[in-house]
Amino acid sequence: MSGTSTAGGAAVLAVLVGLPALAGVALLLTGRRADRIAGPLAVLTTTAAFALAAVAAGDRPQLSVPFLGVVPGGDLRLSVDGLSAVLVVLVAAVGLLTTVFAAADLPADAARARFFGYFLLFIAAMLTTVTAATMPVLLVAWELMGATSYALIGYRWQEPGRLSAGTTAFLTTRAADLGLYVAAGAALAGTGGLVLADLPAADGGWRDLAAAGLLVAALGKSAQLPLSAWLSGAMQGPSPVSALLHSATMVAAGGYLLLRVQPLLAATGWAAAAAAWAGALTALVLGAVAVAQRDLKQLLAASTAAQIGFVVLAAGVGAVSGGTAQLVAHAAVKAALFVAAGAWLTAYGTKQLAGLRGAARRHRGLGAAATVAALALAGVPPLSLWATKDEVLAGVDGAALRVVGLAAAVLSAVYAGRVLAVVLARPAGEEFFDEEERGTRRIPPASTGVAAVLAVFAAGLGVLAVPAVAEPLKALLGVVGESSPTVGELVLSGGLAAGALTGTVALLHRLPEVAGALERSPLAGWVGLGRLLSPRPAMALARVLATLDDRVLDRAVEGVGAAARRTAAAAARVDGSVVDGAVRATAEALRRAGAAARRPQTGLLHQYYAQAAAGLGVLLVLLLVVR
Repeated sequence: MSGTSTAGGAAVLAVLVGLPALAGVALLLTGRRADRIAGPLAVLTTTAAFALAAVAAGDRPQLSVPFLGVVPGGDLRLSVDGLSAVLVVLVAAVGLLTTVFAAADLPADAARARFFGYFLLFIAAMLTTVTAATMPVLLVAWELMGATSYALIGYRWQEPGRLSAGTTAFLTTRAADLGLYVAAGAALAGTGGLVLADLPAADGGWRDLAAAGLLVAALGKSAQLPLSAWLSGAMQGPSPVSALLHSATMVAAGGYLLLRVQPLLAATGWAAAAAAWAGALTALVLGAVAVAQRDLKQLLAASTAAQIGFVVLAAGVGAVSGGTAQLVAHAAVKAALFVAAGAWLTAYGTKQLAGLRGAARRHRGLGAAATVAALALAGVPPLSLWATKDEVLAGVDGAALRVVGLAAAVLSAVYAGRVLAVVLARPAGEEFFDEEERGTRRIPPASTGVAAVLAVFAAGLGVLAVPAVAEPLKALLGVVGESSPTVGELVLSGGLAAGALTGTVALLHRLPEVAGALERSPLAGWVGLGRLLSPRPAMALARVLATLDDRVLDRAVEGVGAAARRTAAAAARVDGSVVDGAVRATAEALRRAGAAARRPQTGLLHQYYAQAAAGLGVLLVLLLVVR
C-alpha cells in the first residue's frame, strides 16, 4: 500500500472525513433555526470536501487514531491507495452535485437542517468506508451509513409508508451487516489482528469464515439477490437521497467492499465463485424486474441493483479495474437519471411512466441530459457503460457465466429503451394520477445544470475502454495484466445494445399494450422478493425460533438448573455428615484428652512425688523387660 503518513497528509484526510460529519452534527443540533442556511452550508461543505478529496487522491495519505491498542490493526486507520483515490473523488463529486440538486429541489418550508444534517453525515460515512484500512473503522462507518440511510429514507416520516420503508431498509441491511462482525472475529482469530489487507493470509477455516461474513454484508448493502427487495421501499425517500444512495454511496458500498477484499475472495475460491454468480444473477433478474416497472424510480432502483451486479461479478472473476470503472460510470449515469426523475416528479407531480410521456420534450435541457444518461445505461457505443461492462466480462472464463452477463447487458438496453420510449414520445396531455400531487411545472436551472454535468461524465467515461486510459487505471489499482475486451467483443456488445434499444423503442411505440402486459406480470412486483421481507415469513420464522427456545433452550436451561440443585444438595449432605462430623469428632477427642490431662494436676506435692515414683517404676519394668 503506497501512501504517506506526513502530518499534512494526515490532516487532509482527517478534515476530508471530519468536515462533513461535524457540519452534519451541527445542523442536527441546531434544528429548524438553521433551515435557512442549511442548503448553502451543505454546498460549501461538500465543495470543500471535493477539493480535499482531490488532494488526498494525489498525496495518498494515511491516518491512525488509537482505539484497541493491544490488538494489531485495532486502531481507527484510514488510508488512501489507488482504489480509495478513485472512490474518494467519486463520492465527493457526486455528493457535491446531489447536494446542489437537493438545495434546489427541497421545498422552502421543509426541515432543511435535519435533511442536510443527515445528508452530510451519510457522505462522511461513505468517505470513511472507502478509506477504512482496519475493521474497527469500517464497522463504525458501515453502521453510521445504515443509520443515516434510515433517517433519510424516512425523512417525511409523517406520510404513510415512509417510515416503514426506512425500517425495512435498515433492518434488512442491518441483518446482513452482522456478517461484518463475524468477519472481524474471524480476522482476529485467524490473523491475530484486524487489518483488512491481512485477511488473505488468515488460517484456513478463519479465512473462509471472514470471506463468508464480508460477502453477506456486501450483498445486503448492495441489494443483491436474495436481499434486493429493500431497495424498492427505499424509493419512498426524497429524490436527492435516491440520487446519492443509488449512485456513489450505500448501494455502491457493497460492490466497493468486494473489490477491496478481492484477494481474499480469490484465496478461498468458493467465495469468488459465489460473488460472481450472485452478481450475474442479480444483473439478470433485477434487469428483468426493471423492464416490467411502471414507476420510473422503481425502474431505476431495480436497474441499480442490476448494474451493481456487474461490479460484484467483477470482484468474483478478478476484474478489479473493470469493476472500478463500472462503479464510477454507473454512479454518473444513475445520478443523472435520478436527478431527472426527481426534477420531473417536482414539476409534474408524478413518477409514473404514463404521466411522464413527453417529459424530455417539454424541458429540453433536462431531457437531453436524461437521454444521454439513458443511452449510456443501455450500453450504446461509445458511451460509458458499454465500455465498462465489457471490461468486466473480459475477466469471465466460464461460458455459462458469460452468457448470463451478456443477457443482463442486453436487458440494460431494454429497460433504458422503455424510459426513452416514454420521455421522448409526444406529450399526452395534462393527465395525472390521483394519488400524486400536481407538480410545480417548474424545473430549477440548478437541477438541469447538475444533470447536464453528470450526463457529460456518463458519456465521456467511455474512454475507459481506450487502452491509453485503461492501462494507467490498472496500474493505479495495482492490477496490471488484467484482461481487456477484444475489438470483436466490443463490437458484439455494442451491436446487441443498439439493436435491443432500437427494437424496444419501436415495439413500445407501435404496440403500447406490451408495456401494460409487462406491468401486469409477476416481475412488476419484484418477482415476489418483497415477500421475503414481509411480516408473514418473519412471523413464521419467529414462531419456529420461539418453539426452539421453549422446547430446546428452555428445557436445557431448566435441566442444567435442576442438575445444579441436585449437586448442591448432595454437596450439602456430604458437608453436614462427613466434613462437619469429622470436625466435631476431632474436637471431642481433643476435649477428652485435655480433661484426662487435667486430672493429675491437683496441686498437692505428695501426689506429684507419688506420680514420679510410679513413672520411674514403669520405666524400670520396661528396662528389665526389654533386656
